[in-house]
Amino acid sequence: MFPKINEVLHIQIASADEKEEQKEYKSRIADMDHNSFLIEVPMQQGNMGSLKRLFLGEELSIFYINEDGVRHYFNTYVTGFEEDVVRLVRIRKPLPEEISKIQRRSFLRVHASLELALQCEDHTRAVALTEDIGGGGLSIYIDPEIKVQEEQKLKCWLLVPYRNGAIDHVQFEAEVVRVKKLESGRELGMLKFSQITDSERQKVIKFCFERQLDYRMK
Repeated sequence: MFPKINEVLHIQIASADEKEEQKEYKSRIADMDHNSFLIEVPMQQGNMGSLKRLFLGEELSIFYINEDGVRHYFNTYVTGFEEDVVRLVRIRKPLPEEISKIQRRSFLRVHASLELALQCEDHTRAVALTEDIGGGGLSIYIDPEIKVQEEQKLKCWLLVPYRNGAIDHVQFEAEVVRVKKLESGRELGMLKFSQITDSERQKVIKFCFERQLDYRMK
């Protein structure tokens, strides 16, 4: 069931930007081990061979076509990079039961109401609650008094609780990709991480996996 070395992968990348999320990239498996696939840097379809730079923690939706012509789908995320003759991207190898013949576009993004402190470019500060969060970004509820616009840069501090009772603070910079008006009068801002360290991103991913595990146990 697993794809093989040299197998072509068709990739879509989780993004708060709907246009970006619809783009398809191609890659190839260069090597694999027990936990990971090592793939070539993805290349965008129909765009003169434009390479796509991936970041640690970025969420991917992938399908490949086996010898019988059947599409197999799985979701994964970037776990690291290797410098060989060419640069390779390390992605998490899915469990057999996570590979499906039915397309599923649920990235590793979970609904969560977490407290976020933010600072706008004019140095005004505010506190907001998240609507969802993932390895590539998050969505927040914006009250009317908070002036947030698309393409605006924000400095953020996120409070992340874990199952064992520990609490972490995640610091990052984000860009507002889209602002959606809600019936309540508030707005929903879709943010993508623009500057975040690998260690901070791993804290977010850890929280998402714990939350997904909680959902499965209910």
